[in-house]
Amino acid sequence: MLRFRLMVKRSHRGYGLQASEEKRSMEHFAGLDVSVNETSVCIMDGTGRVVREVKVASEPDALLAVLNSGAYHFKRIGLEAGPLSQWLYSALGEANLPVVCVETRQMRAVLKAQINKTDRNDARGIAQMMRAGLYRPVHVKTLRSQKLRMLLTHRKLLQSKAIAIENDLRGTLRNFGLKVGVVGTVKFEARIKELVKNLPDLAVLVEPLLIVRRVLREQIAVLHRRVLTIVRDDEVCQRLMTVPGVGAVVALTYRATVDVPARFRNSRAVGAVLGLTPCKYQSGESDYTGGISRCGDEMMRVMLYEAAQVLLVRSTKWSWLKAWAMQIARRRGMKKAIVALARRLAVVMHRIWIDGTEFRWTRQEVAAA
Repeated sequence: MLRFRLMVKRSHRGYGLQASEEKRSMEHFAGLDVSVNETSVCIMDGTGRVVREVKVASEPDALLAVLNSGAYHFKRIGLEAGPLSQWLYSALGEANLPVVCVETRQMRAVLKAQINKTDRNDARGIAQMMRAGLYRPVHVKTLRSQKLRMLLTHRKLLQSKAIAIENDLRGTLRNFGLKVGVVGTVKFEARIKELVKNLPDLAVLVEPLLIVRRVLREQIAVLHRRVLTIVRDDEVCQRLMTVPGVGAVVALTYRATVDVPARFRNSRAVGAVLGLTPCKYQSGESDYTGGISRCGDEMMRVMLYEAAQVLLVRSTKWSWLKAWAMQIARRRGMKKAIVALARRLAVVMHRIWIDGTEFRWTRQEVAAA
């Protein structure tokens, strides 16, 4: 009787393993190695067996023709964050496919273990990452945030080109003893023309750059007015601008970068995502804390630095936030205080966004809330 029970138990165990194996074989995972023109696709089942490998055009329709087959039951489809990832992610998501956008540095570290780097092998590696769960998903911004980011990026690009032209004019004219000196943006062109008024050969060389600079400044003004219009009609930006040092550009950049505030488990996590928290290295007897990671959005970090500097240097109204930063400046120096304040600003702005409140200037107001 005991022998019979053992035989039944073993048969049930074998049946359970077989059922689990069949269930895994019915699940499918896909890896997409996306380039500008073509995408390598690898589809494998839950046991790691490659079901299909194909290379198609980097277009949503071409990818859907492969992935939307009724023969596959996808659990995860992975692609690397890149120039086309937002476009393809949105198209695959609209088709109700379980697509995941993977963080670039983590994917590069995993795929680096391969001896031969090819598009086909990379697609296989991505599919294995999806099957094993070895990935860190990246938040793909909404369409509105992508458009806002485009506006801010173009404004910054034109601004950098205009500044480059002005610096070039200052440097080249200095070679001839013509010093531009301290002059504002509005009077810059008049000052240059005044310097080369009696030098027609230099005036001919300077005029094209002045024309380009004039056009750039005009278009910067157009984009900046667009930024102000959006901020004026956006209730979140208006509340973010109650924080001292935060203006229209900083508020809109923060809104476009964070996009969905609920994706952070708490407000302190925002500083880490933006690369404003220290790096940690511990191995054996070695244990030290380095500088900030700088692994997040560089544009947002620069905006927070500028806001922190304005709060510390230019803001005349006292607040608990400025008092906190000034204490750090006295102990550690102004540079470290600006970095710490930038991180604190990111946390405070996230909390304001989540709570639907405005900045509180004193500790009493914060405690009362």
